[in-house]
Amino acid sequence: MRTRRQFVAGLGSALALPVAAQFRVEISGVGATQLPIAVAAFKGEAGMTAQVSAIVRADLERSGLFRSVDAPAGLDERSALPPEVRGRGADALLAGSVMRLADGTFDVRYKLWDVVRGSEHFTRATTVAAPDLRLAAHRIADEIHEKLTGERGVFATRIAYVTKAGRNYTLRITDADGEGGQVALASAEPIISPAWSPSGKDLAYVSFESQKAVVWVQNVSTGARAAVANYPGSNSAPAWSPDGRDLAVTLSRGGPAQLHLVSREGGTPRRLTSSASIDTEPVFAPDGRTVYFVSDRGGGPQVYRVPTAGGNPERVTFTGAYNISPSISPDGKSLAYIARQGGAFRVTALDLASGTIQTLSDTNDDESPSFAPNGRLLVYASREQGRDVLMTSTLDGKIRTRLLSSGLDMREPAWGPFGR
Repeated sequence: MRTRRQFVAGLGSALALPVAAQFRVEISGVGATQLPIAVAAFKGEAGMTAQVSAIVRADLERSGLFRSVDAPAGLDERSALPPEVRGRGADALLAGSVMRLADGTFDVRYKLWDVVRGSEHFTRATTVAAPDLRLAAHRIADEIHEKLTGERGVFATRIAYVTKAGRNYTLRITDADGEGGQVALASAEPIISPAWSPSGKDLAYVSFESQKAVVWVQNVSTGARAAVANYPGSNSAPAWSPDGRDLAVTLSRGGPAQLHLVSREGGTPRRLTSSASIDTEPVFAPDGRTVYFVSDRGGGPQVYRVPTAGGNPERVTFTGAYNISPSISPDGKSLAYIARQGGAFRVTALDLASGTIQTLSDTNDDESPSFAPNGRLLVYASREQGRDVLMTSTLDGKIRTRLLSSGLDMREPAWGPFGR
């Protein structure tokens, strides 16, 4: 994980974890308000591996904002709104159909009803290739999420994370629900610190395959990759600039770890910080003018920020003696990080304008917070019952989901951008 383990190690080496076949969801949190929705089984999907209705239903539940209500059987997008749905307590109803066409593609049709008003929200039809059926289901869930909450959904986005099985490490890319994944890199040496490019086309990460820490950039579609930071000493903790042209990295180069900017094409790095302390874990502000990072220059690890054009670092976190792993919300208003509270390490959020601090988790060993592209959720790694798991939380901490992976450990989650 790109967390306190890296900082204590001095530069950012960390452990990784094993791959999940399927995630389950457990929703917790006091005061969560959930919209009741009925999702009927789509006609024609029986026996299919990727059942659209099941994927949509699971996506909505995973957000923590929706509660499933049983739907009547035998519905599709041509049906009239069944009167009994309102009696079951549903505010909305989704029904549809899936039909395989002669060329192997699928015709997907669906309708969303406003049960309370007895009217139709929308009816849609789309044709998708067989490999894109899961993605089509995620996009339907996103459309429902935005229609009913006013917030853009993130179900069609992706996450990257690292798994470890024995001595083997794997960098995985999956749908936001943890399924439909691909292996980006498998190695007998550690892989750490995955970071998505703003376009979602590339991943930066650190690999130890050459027996030292090297920063790579890899195209997600083709697998083509190139080393962008392979200087003497350690190269770690990549973070993309908002325009995707540069990366902030941590380089030792024969001295203490310091922040540098390097072009995604490689080349001579430009130094951002100069201190006798460890400066690491950079992350760009959304406007690209500032880089947040962690430094122990004050005696213990705290979050600082420095202008990308050069200047003096400014301390950002003051509460507590140990604050690491910063992540900035897409609107630049919130800073998430890991704070030590007694003997626990917990996800914490700081409102940068007001200075208000809120603890979002109630677990004791949290790491690697990463914002969803809509800024409404965070994914992070934690440890429960002897296993490393992925968790999500809303920014008020009231709705948390635990994503389980068939008993496998997972760390270092990075939530990808919109635009898939």
